[in-house]
Amino acid sequence: MKKRILCVVFAFLLAAFNTSFASSAVDIPPSFEVPLFVEQLLGVAQEELGYTEKSDGSTKYGAWYGDRTAEWCAEFLCWSVNETDARYGTELLKKQYPLYGATNVGLNWFLKEGRFVSRNGTVNGWGRQWFKSSGKNIALNEYIAQPGDWVFFSYTPSGDTTHVAMVEKAFKNEDGIYIQVFEGNMPDKVQRRAYAINDWRIIGYGTVHDVAGIAMRHGNEGKKVTELQKELSALKLLDSSNVNGVYDNNTENSIKRFQAENKLTATGIADKDTQLLIKNLLEQNMQEDNSFWIVEGGI
Repeated sequence: MKKRILCVVFAFLLAAFNTSFASSAVDIPPSFEVPLFVEQLLGVAQEELGYTEKSDGSTKYGAWYGDRTAEWCAEFLCWSVNETDARYGTELLKKQYPLYGATNVGLNWFLKEGRFVSRNGTVNGWGRQWFKSSGKNIALNEYIAQPGDWVFFSYTPSGDTTHVAMVEKAFKNEDGIYIQVFEGNMPDKVQRRAYAINDWRIIGYGTVHDVAGIAMRHGNEGKKVTELQKELSALKLLDSSNVNGVYDNNTENSIKRFQAENKLTATGIADKDTQLLIKNLLEQNMQEDNSFWIVEGGI
């Protein structure tokens, strides 16, 4: 991160508040299969444990990124992704994970990719989130981070990100549920650390898996918007030329039309009820459309 004085202060605060591991801890099995690339990435990050910045604040992670004395929590994670790509021939950087070194850029990248889960289940400027698997709204502290997820922290009233770490695993003990992470610049080295999932400093998670739906509105951009626009186009409510990943006037008007036709409040906001109804109608149309059925041989 670029705001060096701020980050150093918060790094010491983070260390002061850290929760130590308990002997009674029991690992929580991941909810999804852990991809091979995540195992490889975590292995690379683990090898860096104990790496310490030099007396002038410089690190190899900052030098790799192009700013040797940068606040390097994000740079460490991005370096680890790049190292994984170099070792194993993966293509993770800028596809599965962001390349960045500035406040909020990483969180916003995951949000546009459609893989961000807020700790409280609501994303500022967007709206409520829900689990795609069940349609249930995501409650405060309900999402349990998965291996390879990135966790974003804030300590400012603005909610800007001031720290980022990578999840190794989740575990529980008599005090509750925790996530164990690899993190750099804490305060001057790479360490393994644990945080309670209800830690007030956690904003949310950049996830490996696409686990959450999200309400969308005018001005939003990203893959979730593109998916919605394609669905509207399939229902003949939006011209295919307007599928652009931007929730613009055309998209908003299409949603209003759909809501009005289906006796929903025509807000122009694609909330959960609106999106789930769109998906249900598309599935129904697919089942009823004879063009999806191929009869071989005739009668």
